[in-house]
Amino acid sequence: MPDVYHRDGGGSGHRVKLLVVTPEPVDAALLRSALGDEVRGAEVLVVSPASNRSKMAFWMSDSDEAIGEAETAQVDTVERLEEEGVDAAGQTGESEPAQAIDDALATFPADRIVIFSHPEGDRDYREDEGLADAESRWNVPVTHALISR
Repeated sequence: MPDVYHRDGGGSGHRVKLLVVTPEPVDAALLRSALGDEVRGAEVLVVSPASNRSKMAFWMSDSDEAIGEAETAQVDTVERLEEEGVDAAGQTGESEPAQAIDDALATFPADRIVIFSHPEGDRDYREDEGLADAESRWNVPVTHALISR
């Protein structure tokens, strides 16, 4: 099966750039279940926002634990993706997922964004704030997918 390429208005093809935003480690199977064959041949940037899991930790500005968890999530995700043949890099992002995406898009012009989040009731604090208008905000297709802890 050929690699998936994005064609811009000029007709020249380039590899699809996928921005993957996740608070937990994900693997290629989960990414493929969200996006299908679009993952094949794509260049992936994984961003894990350093979100606090509780309101108390957020209000107490206890960011060390959140940063550590985000770093682990992005490193584990990149390793899992690369083990399964997906070209991936990663970074830890701001606590607000929308701001983390803004920051990533400044240097990684994504063709598509996939945002993993937890099912209702098991959600990180503020995980979905600012993402309601994601597609119009960034002018790229956005896929929301669920993960569990």
